[in-house]
Amino acid sequence: MPKRSARTSSAETVATSPEAVASRLATSRYLADESLATAIFLAIRLGKPLLLEGAPGVGKTEAAKAIAELLGRDLVRLQCYEGIDAAHALYEWNYQRQLLAIRHAGEHEVDIYDDRFLIARPLLQVLKAPEKRVLLVDEIDRSDHEFEALLLEFLSDFQISIPERGTIRATAQPIVILTSNRTRELAEALRRRCVYHWITYPDAGREAEIIMLRAGDVAEATARAVAAAVRDIRARPLAKPPGIAEAVEWANAATILEKGGSPWPEAFRRAIGVLIKDEEDLSCIAAELGKIVEEALA
Repeated sequence: MPKRSARTSSAETVATSPEAVASRLATSRYLADESLATAIFLAIRLGKPLLLEGAPGVGKTEAAKAIAELLGRDLVRLQCYEGIDAAHALYEWNYQRQLLAIRHAGEHEVDIYDDRFLIARPLLQVLKAPEKRVLLVDEIDRSDHEFEALLLEFLSDFQISIPERGTIRATAQPIVILTSNRTRELAEALRRRCVYHWITYPDAGREAEIIMLRAGDVAEATARAVAAAVRDIRARPLAKPPGIAEAVEWANAATILEKGGSPWPEAFRRAIGVLIKDEEDLSCIAAELGKIVEEALA
């Protein structure tokens, strides 16, 4: 386990309070409520991984990006999927380059386990420069239990053992963020190690603020109409409810169509393809879309 420096770290200097975290995130165009800002603050100050769970599209990955920007660090993203293994997460050797080096060396000795032959994957990249990088383990619930156990071991000691090179340890406590769509339950041991926060869809007022912050040239009335309509649409039995990013895209697309001559609410109807991206969902709301939009514009 890496030792915490007696000096105040750069992360702790930035994270002086939950309110300061929320304010700094807002400059990165990410609006965090009090509970999320508090979870981020505690994860940084306690040196614990942050586990963000919630439905797809609520802003979990965007939160990780904003945290990295808040800390002035590069975001290293490990996208999880079924069957992911250590080679994709930790490191692997560039065998082709090793063979070429052996051929070119002839009778001379060559260290084929030199750094130039080592391909650092996300976990090793963060270990090598923990004060310059933030690790995002995205959609950990899509991986299997074996990989989850590997990740738990990594989070316990923040070190990697390479048989040909020895053990590489982090010189400082890495900042780690995990996201999950909760398609399966995570191990209790992993949950206990983290600061936990469940992210929900924002209310209509907050979502309108997000749209105005992230969209291009969208009027406040348009943002509020989109937020109200999206809230109504999400309440329907959809296979893939639209996320916040889709709401922003819908506001942008409808605004572009309106400026091109398509009147409200026709602009919203024509731009529905950037909000709903599933044929069955489109069929589900098609008959009521006009009413939803008219009520949102009222």
